[in-house]
Amino acid sequence: MSPSDTGTRQHERRAYYRDLSVVYEGSSLHLPVKPPDLSTHGMFINTAREFPVGAVLKIGFWLVHADFEVRARGEVRYCLAGVGVGVEFIHLPEEARRAIEREISRLAHAPQFDPA
Repeated sequence: MSPSDTGTRQHERRAYYRDLSVVYEGSSLHLPVKPPDLSTHGMFINTAREFPVGAVLKIGFWLVHADFEVRARGEVRYCLAGVGVGVEFIHLPEEARRAIEREISRLAHAPQFDPA
């Protein structure tokens, strides 16, 4: 069961970073991706590419507010065909986890843009 099946999230998620890169481990293929949903435990990556559950991806991105580059490995936990993959971080360095927490916290307290 994916998190979207339950209608709730286990961890708060935000998406505000740049330069996301994803590489299927064991391959040199870089995948085209759109900005994902991020938590300290993993992320949802929007991509049309399908991966089997258990596939390991090399993930890198820059947290804008925390001014920190995250480099991690993630294991695919679920795949929504044509939409994207839910990835859980594997052995995320503590410094990277703290930087993600800072980023999420900062965004949670940032004023929201109201186009009206």
